[in-house]
Amino acid sequence: MIPRDATLRVVRPTDNLKSIALMYSKALGFEMIKQFEDHDGFDGVILGHPKHPYHLEFTQQQGVEVGKAPSQDNMLVFYIACSREWERACRNMIDAGFVVVESNNPYWNGLGKTFEDVDGYRLVLQNRDWTF
Repeated sequence: MIPRDATLRVVRPTDNLKSIALMYSKALGFEMIKQFEDHDGFDGVILGHPKHPYHLEFTQQQGVEVGKAPSQDNMLVFYIACSREWERACRNMIDAGFVVVESNNPYWNGLGKTFEDVDGYRLVLQNRDWTF
């Protein structure tokens, strides 16, 4: 079993490293934790909050084109219980350049909004607590 205090890093490729880094930083209020160039042919950026147990890494392999998201169900989901904070977060997404879209899975439309980035990847903001 993975320890409960393990840190999660979600990594995905992009053809638009600078745009994506700016979008996610601005929309989510994430800091640039680390940036690297030509690390064995990859450029990248790690975004998040240094004390949070998760962060996002975006990479761009030199000379390789990865294209758009392979499906409309490639998503990150954030649960925000407070309506005021959720509304502010939704405005931040739009201000950062994300586009509001209907979710491919109607479940996410019930209490949330789905946003799409320039690569076609999606992020859902749910206006509720996460419960299992």
